[in-house]
Formats: sequence, C-alpha cells, structure tokens
Amino acid sequence: MRFKKILVVDDSPTELHMVIDILNRHKVPEIVTATTGLDAVAKAQSEKPDLILMDVVMPEMNGFQATRKIKKNPQTAGIPVIIISSKDQETDKVWGKRQGANEYLTKPVKEAELIKIMEAL
Repeated sequence: MRFKKILVVDDSPTELHMVIDILNRHKVPEIVTATTGLDAVAKAQSEKPDLILMDVVMPEMNGFQATRKIKKNPQTAGIPVIIISSKDQETDKVWGKRQGANEYLTKPVKEAELIKIMEAL
C-alpha cells in the first residue's frame, strides 16, 4: 500500500472501526481519525495525510463542506479524498466530485472496491 498515513473521517464509531479494520488488514502504517468535518479540516492541515476517507453526514460541518475546504486550501489541496457515504443518489455522487472528491463510494463499503480505488489513485 503506497499510502503511509490515512485520515478516516466518520462520526459513527461502527463505521470508523470497519474502515480501520480494512486498512489494518492492508498494512497501512498510520491511521488518523476525525469525527466531524471541522476536525477533518484541522487534521488534514496538521497531519498531512496521504489520503482522506470522508463521510458526508456529520455534525458541525458535513463531508461535502469539509472536502471543499480541504481542496481550496493550497496546503491540503493535493490530498486525495474518497467520500464514503450512506447518501447513494447520483446527485450526491456528482455533488461530492464537484466539491473536489476524487472518488465516491457508498456504505457499507466493500473492502475489494475500496482497495481497488485506493490503488488506482
């Protein structure tokens, strides 16, 4: 796995745990977590992850807003973002990509699909 540090953003402890388990199975050396969009934006700047896995429905600031802020900041704009959300409408996917997301997956995330997309980035 070429990603050494991944920021996983989700306000659901269950979803967070599931994604972390997948990343651990694929030997990701460092996993950082955030549970709000605001925290995600701050950690993107402070931690400089190689990849961000972003939920959408969260308190304070949703994942669309957080992705837009991360992509508009010159210090974090180059970090790839994969949205992983329960919002599965085509309009959500289009909107996510318009905010700067590199890819959009729906929950429950399938391990093979996530890893394939990560390897393609």
